[in-house]
Amino acid sequence: MQTTMRLQSIFKLYQKALVRRPYLVQAVQTGTLMGAGDIISQTIIEKKLIKELDYKRTLQFSSIGLFVGGPALRFWYGLLNHHIGSSGKSVTIKKVFIDQLVFAPAFLFLILSAVGTMQGKPWDIVKKDIHANYCDVLKTNYYIWPWVQIVNFYYVPLQYQVLLVQIVALFWNTYLSWKTNRKQLLE
Repeated sequence: MQTTMRLQSIFKLYQKALVRRPYLVQAVQTGTLMGAGDIISQTIIEKKLIKELDYKRTLQFSSIGLFVGGPALRFWYGLLNHHIGSSGKSVTIKKVFIDQLVFAPAFLFLILSAVGTMQGKPWDIVKKDIHANYCDVLKTNYYIWPWVQIVNFYYVPLQYQVLLVQIVALFWNTYLSWKTNRKQLLE
């Protein structure tokens, strides 16, 4: 009972902060969940011990969420809501179609570019990494995200859409972290 009340209190604080500073709150939650995805990638997929974690890598991945991912998602969902609408089956289908046709390819390119840049790679190496990974990442995106976005755009109010996406993205970010660091692991 006490735990439930605490969770309700935390959620109310979250709601208030979200109303006052939506971009900041969603940027912080995105950065946090991207960092968590990197830690999951390092510990579970790459089988590193906690003492072997590359915290610089985690901070870099987290920074991409904080400064790029969270603000971009919040802006994009607001734009879709404003220009396409906020509810209904046809609105949902239009949003998912535009999201996956326009935003997903551009956003994935931006994320892959940002990861390579944050890793300190020269642009010619970043381009090679993008060339090697982009199609595979985009294809994997199309297996997962249209379904998530149908639920997100149909059932979830705008202020919680980034949160839902970032909860699912915890697993997506684990995949992206593994995919974008795979070559370094093989070297």
